[in-house]
Amino acid sequence: MDNNIIPTPAKSLSFSKDRDSSSDHALSNGDSSPLVPNDPREVLHEVDRFLCSLQSDSPPPPQLPECVFLLPKFLDSRIEKYNTGSRHKTKFGQDPIEEKLFFEALDLLSRLCTTLSDFPDSNSLTSSTLDKTSSCLEKTMSFLGKELCFLLENNTRSNSYSDLTPKKSTKQFSSFNSSVQDADLGALSIQSESNSPSPDLEAEFPAFSSESISKMNKISNAMINAGYQLECCITFSNFRRHAFKVVLQSFGFVSISMEDIQKTQWESLETQISTWINVVRHCSTVLFPAERKFYDSVFPNEPTISQRLFSDLARCVIIRFLNFAEAIALEKRSVDKLFKFLDVYETLRDLEATIDECYEEKCGQEVAYEIANAKGTLGDAVVSMFLYDLENSIKNDNERIPVPNGSVHPLTRYMMNYLEYVCEYKDTLEQVIEQHVKKVEDKSTKTKVVEEDEEYGNTGLPSNTSAFAIQVMKVMELLDGNVERKSRLYRSEALRYVFLMNNGRYIVQKIKGSKEIHECMGDNWCRRRQSRLRLYHKNYQRETWGKVLQCLSHGGLQGNEKVIKSLVKERFKSFNAMFDEIHKTQSTWVVSDEQLRSELRVSISSVMIPAYRSFWGRFKHCLDSVKQVDKYIKYQPEDIETLIDKLFSGNTASIARRR
Repeated sequence: MDNNIIPTPAKSLSFSKDRDSSSDHALSNGDSSPLVPNDPREVLHEVDRFLCSLQSDSPPPPQLPECVFLLPKFLDSRIEKYNTGSRHKTKFGQDPIEEKLFFEALDLLSRLCTTLSDFPDSNSLTSSTLDKTSSCLEKTMSFLGKELCFLLENNTRSNSYSDLTPKKSTKQFSSFNSSVQDADLGALSIQSESNSPSPDLEAEFPAFSSESISKMNKISNAMINAGYQLECCITFSNFRRHAFKVVLQSFGFVSISMEDIQKTQWESLETQISTWINVVRHCSTVLFPAERKFYDSVFPNEPTISQRLFSDLARCVIIRFLNFAEAIALEKRSVDKLFKFLDVYETLRDLEATIDECYEEKCGQEVAYEIANAKGTLGDAVVSMFLYDLENSIKNDNERIPVPNGSVHPLTRYMMNYLEYVCEYKDTLEQVIEQHVKKVEDKSTKTKVVEEDEEYGNTGLPSNTSAFAIQVMKVMELLDGNVERKSRLYRSEALRYVFLMNNGRYIVQKIKGSKEIHECMGDNWCRRRQSRLRLYHKNYQRETWGKVLQCLSHGGLQGNEKVIKSLVKERFKSFNAMFDEIHKTQSTWVVSDEQLRSELRVSISSVMIPAYRSFWGRFKHCLDSVKQVDKYIKYQPEDIETLIDKLFSGNTASIARRR
């Protein structure tokens, strides 16, 4: 009961004494429609006084006071007045005083209906009056229901959703089948932005004015107090579900059947997954909290109703999200899909963490159970891709054509970039492996991981190395074996060692640049790999420049203490031929790493230039009298240095000239 309704001592309403008896009779039967008094508050006071004077178990009074019949008339007149206004405007808010009287009268009408229906033996007068008051109450509830619909449908600001579009947070990795020659520049394209709108935008959602919320609060309270809780909740729930459907569509999320998802190309699904991730995160961090706050504002005195309505809406939305996630989990698995699967898994994990006391207990448990099931399916797929498919993608690489010019193999680039990116999901993968490794088809996974730990124990890693680290090590060993096999495809031993140096240096530099991979592999592994690179370098020097240096040997060029010109000419000619061939060939070879390229050139120069300078200085004068001396002494020492600096530049011009 409103505090402004103060019961007054029982008294009769003042009516004209000249009313005829028929009027009195009609009034006693509730059939007359007397004019509403000039002061409606007096009617409300009299009704309140009448209700307070009754007891639920007392017999009905022989005659009902006039105020009982005037109250429905008052409400009917107000509804008629409200309905004569614009259809495009809310009915309330024009006259606060009149609005207050309306809700006070409605509260009294509801109490009156309850009181009349509780009389043990109702007479015809009471029954007739109850029918009329109940009819008026139902009419008023219908009016309030329509007003609630109007407020829910038409009082959102025009920018309510467009301003709340979630910012994208995307992670992209190049496809396994795509070109990765420039993988260092473009294979990893990571763009992350905050997916949380500003606090101002959060405060606006769902964009109802304080006046509208106040009206909805009054209407919902009136309907609930009058016993129309179900109708109020259904109306509220239907409109808010529709509003959420609209906002999700405006964000780009549309429900798709599992069959349609399975027919969609993966490239298109990647875009849909990114949209799904952004929408789910935005819902869990912005829309759901704002929606719950809105419900609490409309139903401040009904926390149970507010919680149940929010839980039902959130459950419906989340189930739509989970249907998409479960369909993705059933996609054909491949290594290049791992990251999207992990993104979906992490999104569900974060969503699961938001299931708290805001949800009705039973509903919250149901939602948490559904999320856990979806995570389980995704987790099994992730384990399969990371522990098996990744290994098989290396083992099944049987390409028999060597990479031109000894450059870094595309598989090496791809796998190192892949592992570097995998490390961004290290914590998630550790969690997934721990929770799901026992569910995969090969029940010996855990044992295999431990065995690998023992196999690689000499890497310096502790015995309790994580399953993630051991898997990275295993992939690295498989990649190392693949590079070794690919190197045997080259006919030239020198080019084989250049290929091994290129790939080995690339791997080492990638590991140095990734703290996570370095921690997995350990310092000892890196030192051994550096030693192996030095061995490749040494073998290259021997294969390429060993015979050239023999041409510059001083031995065997003198007889009887005289220089044998014919032998000197032959040595110069042999050197020129060998050096020309090496320069023409190896200037087309590629050493991608600038530091490695510089080291190779410096090491070659440090051996060749002193040897050539010594030979050239010692024997060039022997050919001063020889015709066409340029035919034998083709290069000055400075020329040799210049040509060495052009090695490994990938220059194909010399090959073109040869052709």
